[in-house]
Amino acid sequence: MSRRYCLDLDSPAAGFIDSFLIGNGWLGATLRGGVGTERFDLNLDTVWSGGPLGPETGEMPARLIGELREAIRRRDYLRADALGRQLQGRAWTQSYQPLGAIELGYADSDASGYRRRLDLAEAVASTVYGAPADSPIRLDSFVSHPDGVLVALASGQGVRSMATAALTFRPAHPDTDVTVSEEHGTIWLVATARVPAHVLPNYVKGDDPVVYDTDPPAADGSVAAGMGYAVVAALQRDGDGLRLIASAASGFRGHDQRPSADFVALVLEARGRVARALDQGTQALRARHGEDYRGLFSRVDLDLAASGPAAERAELLFHFGRYLLISSSRAGTEAANLQGIWNVDVRPAWSSNYTININTQMNYWPAEAAGLSELAGPMFRLTRELAEAGAATAGRYYGAAGATAHHNADLWRFTAPVPGIPQWSNWPSGLYWMSAHLQHHLDHGNAEPSFAAETALPVFRAAAAFALDMLVEDDAGALVASPSTSPEHSFLVDGTPVAITQGTAMDQELIRETLENFVGLADATEPLAARARAALARLRLPVIGSAGNLLEWDDDKLPAELGHRHLSHLYGLYPGLRITEAGTPAAFEAVRRALAQRLDNGTGYTGWSQAWVLCLAARLRDHGLAERSIGGLLEQLTSRALLVLHPHDDRPEGYVFQIDGNFGAVAGLTELVVQSHEGAVSLLKTLPPSWPAGSISNIACRGGHQASVSWRDGVFASATITAGRDGELFVELPDVGVIVAGPAGPVTTRPAIGAVPGRRRVAWAATRSTRYSLTLG
Repeated sequence: MSRRYCLDLDSPAAGFIDSFLIGNGWLGATLRGGVGTERFDLNLDTVWSGGPLGPETGEMPARLIGELREAIRRRDYLRADALGRQLQGRAWTQSYQPLGAIELGYADSDASGYRRRLDLAEAVASTVYGAPADSPIRLDSFVSHPDGVLVALASGQGVRSMATAALTFRPAHPDTDVTVSEEHGTIWLVATARVPAHVLPNYVKGDDPVVYDTDPPAADGSVAAGMGYAVVAALQRDGDGLRLIASAASGFRGHDQRPSADFVALVLEARGRVARALDQGTQALRARHGEDYRGLFSRVDLDLAASGPAAERAELLFHFGRYLLISSSRAGTEAANLQGIWNVDVRPAWSSNYTININTQMNYWPAEAAGLSELAGPMFRLTRELAEAGAATAGRYYGAAGATAHHNADLWRFTAPVPGIPQWSNWPSGLYWMSAHLQHHLDHGNAEPSFAAETALPVFRAAAAFALDMLVEDDAGALVASPSTSPEHSFLVDGTPVAITQGTAMDQELIRETLENFVGLADATEPLAARARAALARLRLPVIGSAGNLLEWDDDKLPAELGHRHLSHLYGLYPGLRITEAGTPAAFEAVRRALAQRLDNGTGYTGWSQAWVLCLAARLRDHGLAERSIGGLLEQLTSRALLVLHPHDDRPEGYVFQIDGNFGAVAGLTELVVQSHEGAVSLLKTLPPSWPAGSISNIACRGGHQASVSWRDGVFASATITAGRDGELFVELPDVGVIVAGPAGPVTTRPAIGAVPGRRRVAWAATRSTRYSLTLG
């Protein structure tokens, strides 16, 4: 075991944000590292409040669209905001729910020599303490994906006997039924409960913020809302130690199906997994778990050991983010939410939902490059199902074809605008952005043969149809989105914050991207594709302002918050692909200026916002900003347990964990070293000054290529590229001479155009799956 992959702490967690999180994609546990007693707060990815959504009724808000567009055209933004509020729905998304906590009292010992470790290479959390030194108390815990169980093994001198061990359950919900029994020397704990039928978001005041449904299930065990779940745990002797095995089962049966509260069936499901695991030895369970996990984690590596402690901490953040993605998103699970799969609150921050105006997308920014493309499958399914659910929303609220989704979604595929202020609620562009990830998957060459036709194209078609119906002519005859907002930000009109205009920078970027993606896959003779091509020719680009900065809105409006956390108008540089240093130099410089304005006024004060800054710095080749951004994340916006944080006044610690920042950091750290969006595999573009030496291995690139590179004294040393397809392969690197060799020896290369100052491009005829080495020469 390499210490490079270990997160070590010397005291138990004081609260959630310092806890260790373990999971298998759908079953999660939060561990505090207690002395003598460990608390395992449990979650299942499909356990949310609420139930399937019925059709919305009442007068159609779309009747107001014509009047709203006319108010925007007249620049009567106060009237536009008033009309926008009438375009909102009446409901909120539901909330991701805790199951409760298993408490295991397993030892009697002092805390001398205390340490706890999260081994990111093995996905095992350990707590070690007590005397004697050669046999300390030790608790090792993991959640197995192959076996679907939580396993915890207590060992060492001082572990309790079965007679004195304590196994209890702390309910998260009222009316939880808990039974503890003993069978043939094994203690069994069974807990069943129902989650609330409705939970208001934590930021919404109401007389009944949490409502439970006490009506009995129907004959088939189903309920309209408030699904049931079961937790089953078994405790037994394991040699001289104690072994806990636990699992859980959810009543979720599909986003459009009534959930189950059939406790008998749920207990049988969870108990079956536990019983099968009990038939195996602990080492066999751990071996199966480790083999499965390492098959994902070991695909790529970043090694900054030669650069010193500051760089090593950044490296650990890279590995930790990959660990979290593997632990919270697997084939067949739900997509990772705002906290992945970990939550201890009935009313978690922002409902721990899918916030699709940045956060859900950022969760999957690193998936393709980090060799974890199949872990994005749950997001692709979420996107497809939002496209299906959002068709009714497009018609009801905008009188538009296709489909739309607004800034909040949940397990039940909620797509409507929530009741609130327009800067949050009146943003109908979530499906555009979610669909972009389908194209990234195609670009990286990781998609199954059926993916383009069966998943990507139907979503692109739905998003494109909606986009075309949202476009109007501006005063110059160009096409712009109307109504249009910039996520969670307002501009000022006579000192009053308003949000609704036409042609915001982000909407223009997203619509262009959506239409291009659709046209790229659609049959050229399809009428909708013809409309999309025509619209692309007339679509206005984002505007560059009088100060040379890229504008967030359609003209030089006064921002309500100069240092706003969202960087939506800079989408075209990252995560978008349109703006590049060589291809669009004016827009590239305008992004640089716009970001500088935001930074000068304090942006990056949330973890995910700072991660976005890091990604932008990588694309801008701003080495100093990259260094500062990494420092801001590690020194101010991560907990002791490396969980990336978001300020929150209602929490005792002043912060909440938001997993998107961890994933955005992985994406940004990768882009500092390897990029592939400009028609070439680009190496060592934005090395931070504190990274003088290191290597990165097996980064997946667009075109299906794979890249590894090492450097010393801040200078390129060597690289390998494995070609993803036959044809000319372009590589961009610092301005040094290189020799390219394949399996049969040196390869003839040629200089290629497109490099920016201080860098060069080389190209050669490559053969699919062939590994090429690049060395100084």
